Amino acid sequence: MVWTHATVWGAIDALASRHGLTVSGLARKAGLDPTAFNRSKRCSADGRPRWPSTESIAKILTATGASLEEFVGLVETRTRYGGRAADTRLPAPAQVPLLGLAQAGAGGFFDDGGFPVGQGWDEIDLPVADREGSYALEVSGDSMLPLYRNGDVIIVSPTSPLRPGDRVVVKTTEGEVMAKTLQRQTTDAVELHSLNPEHPDRVLPLTEIEWIARIIWASQ
Repeated sequence: MVWTHATVWGAIDALASRHGLTVSGLARKAGLDPTAFNRSKRCSADGRPRWPSTESIAKILTATGASLEEFVGLVETRTRYGGRAADTRLPAPAQVPLLGLAQAGAGGFFDDGGFPVGQGWDEIDLPVADREGSYALEVSGDSMLPLYRNGDVIIVSPTSPLRPGDRVVVKTTEGEVMAKTLQRQTTDAVELHSLNPEHPDRVLPLTEIEWIARIIWASQ
């Protein structure tokens, strides 16, 4: 049996899935950097493949209680099916950056279009049809109750067209980030309905909005 870059990484993906974890969750469980197994880390900037270290593999086996024989079996299965699992002959799911809501309000994390910039983000599998530029935000606090609770993950798409009634995330030029329902958008202002009745509705001039992105999925 020849171990390849694809089959070894595929075995790590499968081990994470077997234990109900994302690859980021598996890395955290093993005491590694949460981004250690991200797909963006599997090749260098010049396209050369990066292999997981034996130390990393040993740590994830210890963290999950899996044996080396079990891991070898996962590699063999992916070798047999060209790097894919025998029972899921589908491409690996797309992954999107995962940011905390507090990060979304800080400077330097987004460009003018509302897309995350930089590297080193945690990542999660995209559970909806692939949307270019989508990313995930982890809800913190109670401002989005009753629809979104503390710890929920929402996926937003800056490229999706906006319609009245859509749930959106808005960042103001002052750094405030909020989730609201889009009531109406004119040439000079946006009317937003609050998800939480304890928080007021808002009417914001477009000059005070840095970006607005549609919520396309929530982990509920």
